[in-house]
Amino acid sequence: MSSKQRVVVGLSGGVDSAVTAHLLKKQGHEVIGIFMKNWEDDDRAPDAGTDDPGYCTSNIDFVDAAAVADVLGIEIEHVNFAAEYKDRVFAEFLREYQAGRTPNPDILCNAEIKFKSFLDHAMRLGAEKIATGHYARVRQNPQTGLHELLKGLDPSKDQSYFLHRLNQAQLSKTLFPVGELHKTQVRQIAEEIGLPNAKKKDSTGICFIGERPFREFLNRYIAKEPGPMRDARGRLIGEHQGLSFYTLGQRQGLGIGGIKAKGAQKGGGEHEPWFVARKDMATNTLWVVQGHDHPWLQSHTLQAQDVSWTAGFAPVQTDIAAKTRYRQSDAPCHVEDAGLQGFALRFAQAQWAVTPGQSAVLYDGDVCLGGGVIASAQANA
Repeated sequence: MSSKQRVVVGLSGGVDSAVTAHLLKKQGHEVIGIFMKNWEDDDRAPDAGTDDPGYCTSNIDFVDAAAVADVLGIEIEHVNFAAEYKDRVFAEFLREYQAGRTPNPDILCNAEIKFKSFLDHAMRLGAEKIATGHYARVRQNPQTGLHELLKGLDPSKDQSYFLHRLNQAQLSKTLFPVGELHKTQVRQIAEEIGLPNAKKKDSTGICFIGERPFREFLNRYIAKEPGPMRDARGRLIGEHQGLSFYTLGQRQGLGIGGIKAKGAQKGGGEHEPWFVARKDMATNTLWVVQGHDHPWLQSHTLQAQDVSWTAGFAPVQTDIAAKTRYRQSDAPCHVEDAGLQGFALRFAQAQWAVTPGQSAVLYDGDVCLGGGVIASAQANA
């Protein structure tokens, strides 16, 4: 992209999107900033005082984004997508939890809000491209003409996993300038040009949850349905608060830390920590096991559905790599029955706590091919 274009940048208030806007302006493009407000039901903690920003920091973030726009000398517009977010992202988020699965709302937010509602809004402003501060890259393959989603160059910050549902139309209109940089370089640039948020901490999690206890938040929308908590031998060892409040591989918050099984279990020992291993919705039973390497937590195969391929069609490769969660190294696997409806993966090495509702994302080297929502996984025992 060499000629000057009108580029609308999603300014979040963070340093990555701020440097994104700076880099594009430096390249000579006409840059316009948009601040997206995606949540408004609970901007503040229930008992927050007047000086307490509450759990969701959108108001503070907008002030930071506006300060960045002022320093860079660009316009900024505040746009409210809260209604779209609630209908397209949050409603699905609740449906998945109520079904006993563990969804990833950031993936849905990118597909439905940041690269759909935001993209449509930007096009109405006459934009030729949009840009965000994601650590990923886009290139057009000279042989096929297809736009490819690539990992960001900083392996510790790569966010292609969260962007795997983007399609050709979205990728063709999107720029990820900081995907070419490491985080340390982004911070350095921000300091050099005097950005007010140069040292601002990275945001963690999704805004509507913020720093609050997750179970406390979810309990406002999903009723508790306590039930039995059993170990791998079927023994009753406690009571859970509702299957929706637990995820596979969870170690904290089980309330059984002091309970020790009599004798060692397969895959664990008498003093090993407990992990959530299975959720039986039919009997409302939570199954827990001792030991990180317990067979119930290991899976060689999975089935995925609700598939999205960046190219618009399933990959022809069958021996590639995949991630079944964000913070995970690429795992070699074999793809079976890949199509527009679903696919199956068979891993060379067992994968830990493969979780229905999370996404299995496929890679061919640095190229993200797309992925699907994990429907089921076959444990090793």
